[in-house]
Amino acid sequence: MCMVVDLSSLSVGIPSELPPPAELDLSVDHAPSRRHILDEEGERLAVRNALRYFPESWHYELAQEFLNELREFGRIYMHRFRPTEFPMKAYPIDWYPAKSKHAAAIMLMIQNNLDPAVAQFPHELITYGGNGAVFQNWAQYRIVMKHLSEMNDEQTLVMYSGHPLGLFPSTNNSPRVVVTNGMVIPNYSTKDDYDRMNALGVSQYGQMTAGSYMYIGPQGIVHGTTITVMNAARLYLDLPAESDLSGMRFVTSGLGGMSGAQAKAAVIAGAACIVAESNPIAAEKRCSQGWVDVLHYDVDQAIDEMVIASDSKQAISIGYVGNIVDLWERLVDREVEVHLGSDQTSLHNPFQGGYFPAGLTFEESTEMLSSNPNKFREEVESSLRRHVAAVNTLCANGMFFWDYGNAFLLEAGRAGADVFSSDGISFRYPSYVEDIMGPLCFDLGFGPFRWVVTSGLEEDLRETDSIAAEVLSSMLDESDSLTMQQIADNLHWIKKADDHGLVVGSKARILYADDEGRRRIAKAFNEAIRLGRISAPVVLGRDHHDVSGTDSPYRETANIRDGSQFTADMSVHNFVGDAMRGATWVSLHNGGGVGWGEVINGGFGLVLDGSDAAEHRLEQMLHWDVNNGIARRAWARNSPAQDAITRAMENNPQLRVNLPSHVADELIDEIFEGMS
Repeated sequence: MCMVVDLSSLSVGIPSELPPPAELDLSVDHAPSRRHILDEEGERLAVRNALRYFPESWHYELAQEFLNELREFGRIYMHRFRPTEFPMKAYPIDWYPAKSKHAAAIMLMIQNNLDPAVAQFPHELITYGGNGAVFQNWAQYRIVMKHLSEMNDEQTLVMYSGHPLGLFPSTNNSPRVVVTNGMVIPNYSTKDDYDRMNALGVSQYGQMTAGSYMYIGPQGIVHGTTITVMNAARLYLDLPAESDLSGMRFVTSGLGGMSGAQAKAAVIAGAACIVAESNPIAAEKRCSQGWVDVLHYDVDQAIDEMVIASDSKQAISIGYVGNIVDLWERLVDREVEVHLGSDQTSLHNPFQGGYFPAGLTFEESTEMLSSNPNKFREEVESSLRRHVAAVNTLCANGMFFWDYGNAFLLEAGRAGADVFSSDGISFRYPSYVEDIMGPLCFDLGFGPFRWVVTSGLEEDLRETDSIAAEVLSSMLDESDSLTMQQIADNLHWIKKADDHGLVVGSKARILYADDEGRRRIAKAFNEAIRLGRISAPVVLGRDHHDVSGTDSPYRETANIRDGSQFTADMSVHNFVGDAMRGATWVSLHNGGGVGWGEVINGGFGLVLDGSDAAEHRLEQMLHWDVNNGIARRAWARNSPAQDAITRAMENNPQLRVNLPSHVADELIDEIFEGMS
């Protein structure tokens, strides 16, 4: 192992001496200047709020600096306080100055989220999605790390939208950290409200895995994206179940914080793929990391290479550095056949840099975003209308297009694009959850189970892959028709995962698994740690694209059709239930993936340390974390979920779930016709 990095400064918190001013580091990508929404009274309050973290003797100097940051960037990041004494990354757990191993694991996860190789805008503390923040400023980071270094296993750190409220007495069985992000009163949860409160430093958009410290880089959605593109082709293009996507063309957009996943998934599935990205820095970063095979700055060259590759059945990922609308329109002009299409720009954040309009360079867009936000909004909406028009033309010629849960259809509809069905209410294109991930995965309890080996050792990660494969092999032998295909697909995935170079940042893995699979794999990990087969604790978590933790009517709960898709009971109960069953940390977020005010997310982290206590916690918590969602989906009359929860009750006599009575459509029709 390399020389140990001195991380002792993490225990210092706010330094005793004021650090010198910091120049903006141009070696990393930076967030665009945010919307300037505060009047002078608001600016005064924002500066006053920021100064709360520092001694009064520093206030005069910092007040001027923070006001300048606010006016230049739209937010106060406190760049002066960004640590530079060590590279920001996930280090082995034993290197952290902490009294609690569980706290050290959380420190590792936070550092990973801010690693420049992982994070989208690391110096603005943005992990992915354009505005998915770990903290609002660097003072919060410093204070959090100090608290985590000092806490014991009978204390809980309370986090309010990036702000550490403090350490509070609790119990050994309580979470070590409880996180909330953006939990705003519903009537004050518009995009304007978010911009104002974020500028004031009192609320933030944590996405989910950013603000709950469970992001594992672009790898996090590769598996789900692979499943989605394969099943889309099977469902809509008559692809045989045993075939890959050889010879097929897939076009999409977005190479930011997570979206290298699309390019990687396309290659794994066998397709020839173009991913458009407006930001050249983001595109070049993903190419250098191996997430796209080649970059083109000329749209025709990108198209030509895709056509040649697909005709020869070559799998390739092509990054086009330019606007996705230009790409779609050029494909229409040239009458190029495209089989699959989607979009993964950050349209949950359309007017703050999540989507850049056609007809402007990237530099022109970023300048307009800051100097003329109203004009920028008009350009985005115009671009979305052109975007949809081109997609509609290609779909009329045989392409299958789906919304990847990034609010594309929602924002395109709001912009007046021709994206609605004949009823004028529903969208003409499905969300990927509605007919792919929902019935095939979430209703059955399968979702993105994640783990991180805290040693940072490749051999420990490979050992976890091997253990997971052993468990899935035994489950496949025991499986029935309900889960056989899922388990087989996931077994194939984990056996090949190491071959695809998926790791960015922490040594981590993702695997779609159901309740039984997650518990059996986690139990096997815990036993391996106890026996020394794995040298250090393993952190378990998940994404928000899952069964139970997320209420999102345009994504995770898009296939809930009893009217409850707009309610958030499931995610809130998920958060509370995980906390009471032994999660190491829990989180609850307004926002995640589809935008502020559009979704509520509940998340967790669970540290496995080889102990009996860890085994008890994983059994209780993982069982709840999945079956809470299956039960809700069953009550919504989703047939796969009813089958899954019935089987869960058979396996655990302590579980008793209320199931719906089914009402014949003919009866309802008869009654209403008779009463009309």
